[in-house]
Amino acid sequence: MAEPRLDAQLLMAAILGCERPDVIVRQNDALDPDAQARFKDLVARRAAREPMSHILGRREFWSLPFLVTADTLAPRPDSECLVASVVERLRADPPRRILDFGTGTGCLLLALLSEFPGAWGLGIDRNPGAAMVARRNAMALGLQDRAAFLVGDWASAISTDARFDLIVSNPPYIRQRDLAELPPEVRDHEPRLALDGGADGLDAYRVLFPIMARLLTPGGLVALEFGLGQGSDVLALAQAAGFTHMELHADLESRERVIVAMAPMAFR
Repeated sequence: MAEPRLDAQLLMAAILGCERPDVIVRQNDALDPDAQARFKDLVARRAAREPMSHILGRREFWSLPFLVTADTLAPRPDSECLVASVVERLRADPPRRILDFGTGTGCLLLALLSEFPGAWGLGIDRNPGAAMVARRNAMALGLQDRAAFLVGDWASAISTDARFDLIVSNPPYIRQRDLAELPPEVRDHEPRLALDGGADGLDAYRVLFPIMARLLTPGGLVALEFGLGQGSDVLALAQAAGFTHMELHADLESRERVIVAMAPMAFR
């Protein structure tokens, strides 16, 4: 827990029903016994390394609030570089149909829909609980009429003749041997299904690139997040599937994090 003071202030804000700056102003106010007991319970959960997003039940992403549960990964600031890369690339030619594989909270899809008001999107997740969370987030953000969510294993849930202008994903990419070394907040509380990328962390990419090549419209775009040190391998897999105009984009700490690529010529 790198920032215990910040966590404590956020937990107190949840108890008081206020924002964090108000906690600082009210730090000398007395708490009633019920509030004290609830605060101690939240502190104990955090001390046990339960993620703040699970305790609070929410996480901000792309300046939007998202419901988070144990069925989903917590949206991470690093993933915002995927949204930023897509928006920069497609601002002059916005997509009409967006597909999000492994949608989780729906944060990628819903952030993109907030940027592209003429688009409609589909999110797919193998976990029914995650799909339900994504639906709830779409409703909370007023995007329920432009977003749908299905439960399925990658493309098994959609028609073989479906086509999309943009496909995004934050697939599982942690190598199996590294799972035990993850922080307790991730290892013990986030869904393993969304973390385990197989022996080398690339299992999902081997499956996804051929699927995405088939599902993209002519000139369509893919954007996928990947793990540290995986950029060259992901580029090779995209190239083997026929993708072109490939770019790697860095996250907030200047680490390669996202690949953006154009639909294979053979599928145009």
